[in-house]
This record gives sequence, structure tokens and C-alpha cells, in this order.
Amino acid sequence: MAKIANKQVICDVLIEAGKQDKDVVALCSDSRGSASFTPFANELPDQFVETGIAEQNLVSISAGLAKCGKKPYAASPACFLSTRSYEQCKVDVAYSNTNVKLIGISGGVSYGALGMSHHSAQDIAAMCAVPNMRVYLPSDRLQTELLIKELLKDDKPAYIRVGRNAVDDVYEEGNVPFEMDKATVVTEGTDIAIIACGEMVKPSVDAAAILKEKGISATVVDMYCLKPLDIEAIVKAASNAKAVITVEEHAPFGGLGSMVSQVVGSECPKKVVNIALPDAPVITGTSKEVFDYYEMNAEGIAKKALELG
Repeated sequence: MAKIANKQVICDVLIEAGKQDKDVVALCSDSRGSASFTPFANELPDQFVETGIAEQNLVSISAGLAKCGKKPYAASPACFLSTRSYEQCKVDVAYSNTNVKLIGISGGVSYGALGMSHHSAQDIAAMCAVPNMRVYLPSDRLQTELLIKELLKDDKPAYIRVGRNAVDDVYEEGNVPFEMDKATVVTEGTDIAIIACGEMVKPSVDAAAILKEKGISATVVDMYCLKPLDIEAIVKAASNAKAVITVEEHAPFGGLGSMVSQVVGSECPKKVVNIALPDAPVITGTSKEVFDYYEMNAEGIAKKALELG
């Protein structure tokens, strides 16, 4: 199974787009290596901007370029992009409705060993709270490719969060069900509904396989579009299940779990359990070590489903 980091896919798509459209511009905050944007800078140097470690400038410059007709893709660690430059994201990009695509790299606990200062466990809540800002967390390289190709077609703001490392494929090459701003149902079941986003989709799919062996039928929904949220998909999945589990690489407040709970509580009341990072500094370790510790892996998700009966 091919394992390529989603950020590398973004770079590959943008290089091809940039060769055809000189208005496509990539920007980094001293993070071209971390963002896998070095190939873009090497191949299209006249369409690459390096701002240095200045995330606020990165966003404002991107907004200015967009107002001049350019199509900027600004990449910076999600932990800094969603906090240090939050005002610029809110005002220069979203409020001004500029065609800036913000790429939060190494999201969640990708920088696990560097601690809370480098974790982005609040970015879903922060970015979803901003009017005009769309928020996406693609689950694998194949979905990431389709998402970026779609975003190249529009002129609206967006925040895309991806992890640091390569992830296992959720889908198969040539067979990726994808509709812009519509969640993807990966598996269908009748006992439990698991709604996940980003890198948590793959362990959710694996959890469904474990549950199947135990006679439990699980629906798995890939909610790559956090905003706009696919309310219809949530209602359908919850209505056909006895309970709902949400899984996210995010704090327990204001993220996918909170949004799903609002929808389910309003439209089709069912028990909703949220699997997320704790409301505390996360332990130090690799992403896998963190996920294993907090039982945010296939076994942990399946265990939670079994506890729900």
C-alpha cells in the first residue's frame, strides 16, 4: 500500500497547476522543507514566496496577492498558522473574502515530541468559528489530491489541515468517492455510526473491521469537510444507528464531536460519544504513541463501541 504524506500530494498538485497557471503562488514561513514545498520552490521559483518565521506576514501577504489576482497557497505549521496569525486569517482572508488557501501542516500531534507549543488541538474550533472560512481535513493522499484540485477551481478562503507523516490509504486508486463539501460513507452498518475526520478515518475503518468480526455492524463516515458540515450525512448515519462515536485529533471542545452532537441532539437524538485528545497537555511521543496511549486507535475505537452495547 502506497504511503505518501498528504502535504507532498498538495505540493505535487500545485506544481502541475502552477505550470499551467502563473497566478498559482506558494508561500511558506521558513517551512518549505516541513511543508514539502521545496520541489515547488525549485521548479517555479518566480511563483514562490518565503516570508521567514513571520506567520502574520505570511497570511497578510497572501491576502494582498489574492487581491492582485493571484491564487496563493500559504503553508505553515498548523499550530502557528491557527494561533499566531488568527487575526489575519479572520480579517485579511475570511472577512475580506480573499482567495487564500491556508495549509496547516503537521496538524494535531504530528510534532508530538515537541510538546503542547507545537500541537494544534484547537484549530478546528478556531477556524470553524470564523465566517467565510471553510475547513477541511482530508483523510489520505488520494482524497487530498481531489480536494486540492477542487479548491483550485474556486476563489474562496479555506483552511486545510494535514499531518506530518505518510498515512495509510483509506481509498483505492481510481476508486475514490468524492463530492465537494459532502462527507463520504466508507462503510455502511446498522448498529453503530463512527464519524471521523483527518487521520482518524483510517483507524475508524479498521475498528469497523474489528467490530464486524464480533457481529457488530458499523457505519464509518469520513467527514473531511468540517465546514461546511454535511448535516444530511450526520443525520442519516445517526438515524440508522443505535449510537454515534466521533473520532478526531483535536481537543474535546469545539471540534467534530461538538458539531456532531449539536446536529444529532437537534435532529435525531441519540447517544454521542466523542473520542478526542484530552483537555490537558498531551503526552510526549510520536503520533502513534500518542494515539495508542489515549486509545485513539482501531482497538480503542472498537472497545468504545463495544462498551456502548
